Amino acid sequence: MSHPTILLVDDEQANLESLSRIFKREGFAVITASDGKQGLEELRRHPINVLVTDLVMPGMTGVDLLKAARSVAPETEVVLMTAYGTVENAVEAMKQGAYDFVTKPLKRAHIVGVVRRALEKQSLVVENRALRAQLEATRRRPIVGNCLVWRRTMDVVLQAAPSSATVLLMGESGTGKELLARALHDNSSRASEPFIAVNCAAIPESILEAELFGYEKGAFTGAVSRKDGRFSLAHGGTLFLDEIGEISQQVQVKLLRVLQEGEFDRLGGKTERVDIRLVAATNRDLSEEVRSGRFREDLYYRLNVIGLQVPPLRERVEDVPLLADVFLRRYGEKNSKQIRGFTRGAMDRLTSYLWPGNVRELENVVERAVVLTKGQVIDEDDLPQDLFGARGDGRSISVAIGTPLEEVERRLIFETLRHTKGDKRLAAQLLGIATRTIYRRLEAVREDDVDGGARTPTDGDSPELAANGG
Repeated sequence: MSHPTILLVDDEQANLESLSRIFKREGFAVITASDGKQGLEELRRHPINVLVTDLVMPGMTGVDLLKAARSVAPETEVVLMTAYGTVENAVEAMKQGAYDFVTKPLKRAHIVGVVRRALEKQSLVVENRALRAQLEATRRRPIVGNCLVWRRTMDVVLQAAPSSATVLLMGESGTGKELLARALHDNSSRASEPFIAVNCAAIPESILEAELFGYEKGAFTGAVSRKDGRFSLAHGGTLFLDEIGEISQQVQVKLLRVLQEGEFDRLGGKTERVDIRLVAATNRDLSEEVRSGRFREDLYYRLNVIGLQVPPLRERVEDVPLLADVFLRRYGEKNSKQIRGFTRGAMDRLTSYLWPGNVRELENVVERAVVLTKGQVIDEDDLPQDLFGARGDGRSISVAIGTPLEEVERRLIFETLRHTKGDKRLAAQLLGIATRTIYRRLEAVREDDVDGGARTPTDGDSPELAANGG
């Protein structure tokens, strides 16, 4: 951690040297200036935590420097040094924003104490400002959309936000479910408390329970220390469980208990109470999962207190230009590019494409175009070729009669992964299977390659996907 930086300004060299030695011994980084003008230059050049300046100096006085500091370095706290005869001037300076003043001759303990208190105030001001900015940024997070179906979605979100009711967000991958979960949190009384997001499909089933509920040291092999789970970390705030349809029956039972009783058992530990607002999301039909016995009916009803179907981007065609413009500005700024917009042809492509990856895919396409374009507008040549052929006509694979079912499945999975650019969750959603099924199939292919030696690739193979698991 860097040391706090003090700027000392005094036209008396002996004073500067003495103060410099004192503050260096106290662990501060020290910068010195022999007059107000030089002090102002140092303020412009370096981030200064506390400015300690003499009040009476030739040329630019301490008060002049104070006024300039308010403009140049508003977060810097200012301490004035003054002789007994100018105390009134120092008091007047405090009205203009100085933190405090000290009288000469200076006492080491006093000047150090005043500077430390000024530093504490400066740290709190900076921290509070950052927290307020972060909170405002999240509350103003642009959830772009003007079509009727999206306005209705946002109406439900804003109506539900002030409550503590559990919300179930249902919809395809990439539609913005986590963004809506954050909006629920940011517009609630829990906004200043933690928002913890968990992708249940991304955590191996064998450790998901430990990740969610935590564990004590020695609870299982490898548990070398106590660890808080996501429920504990979200206490007082909001826990967002994405891909809730992927959790095991064992985890479903514990989750149901939390929703019913507000408590759970840490692995290897005692019962723990928790106060959270739960928001869950899924791209699966949980009612069908209930009918098939894969998802508990009682948990489904507990989760679905407020159920919200998030519309896919193909049902929000009129929002595509708005979203594309937001992403264009975002990635233009990020890549230091001045790009004015899209040609009519490029926008026609964007609005006619079906967007199987939804908003996430649109964002990726715009980012790619911004990075690769050589012009000041995005035209059709800057867009990926996928957008020129996928207008709802779909894709197909050829399978010879007599091909083993396992091989058909393998080809279909690989071709779908090729279409989704390796997005396993989207591929699973398009195929109507669990994400873990794709992971297992890819793992089986890798094991076959290792155990069986040479397996002749077929037209449906994607060597890159096979090697990298998608």
